[in-house]
Amino acid sequence: MKDTKKYDESRQLHKEGYLHENRVELKDNVEMHSISSMSDKGRNDVNEYGSENIKIKQAIVGWVNYFAIADMRNILKTLDEWLRRRIRMCYWKQWKKIKTKHDNLVNLGIENSKAWEYANTRKSYWRISNSPILSRALTNKYLKEIGLVSISEIYSSVH
Repeated sequence: MKDTKKYDESRQLHKEGYLHENRVELKDNVEMHSISSMSDKGRNDVNEYGSENIKIKQAIVGWVNYFAIADMRNILKTLDEWLRRRIRMCYWKQWKKIKTKHDNLVNLGIENSKAWEYANTRKSYWRISNSPILSRALTNKYLKEIGLVSISEIYSSVH
């Protein structure tokens, strides 16, 4: 108990030279600004340093936008690749029967033996959609001819 009183007394001695218990402001330097993160009015109020904060924030936002735009070409290219793969999967799924798959592959330029091999596969639709045979049959050019619009090409023409 005695130790606690001594601690409190020594702590009071250190506080006597300051205006407030929760701030670091000396009595002699009353005109200096507080270094606390919150102003007296509250966290969301604008203080005299607000304009500086807006300028950092603008620099950071500009930096983020710059790299987002700079990487947009790669993002759109990846999205185009995924869309083409998904469309190939839909075609493969639409050609339900083995004979239909074979005939369509042959009509799209795949040799007869490879067409039979892939038509008889038990692999999943998604896995086959990434196969070299289906990519050769349903080429990017063919997909473009039937109306698939490339998002990356549109972006490139605008930027």
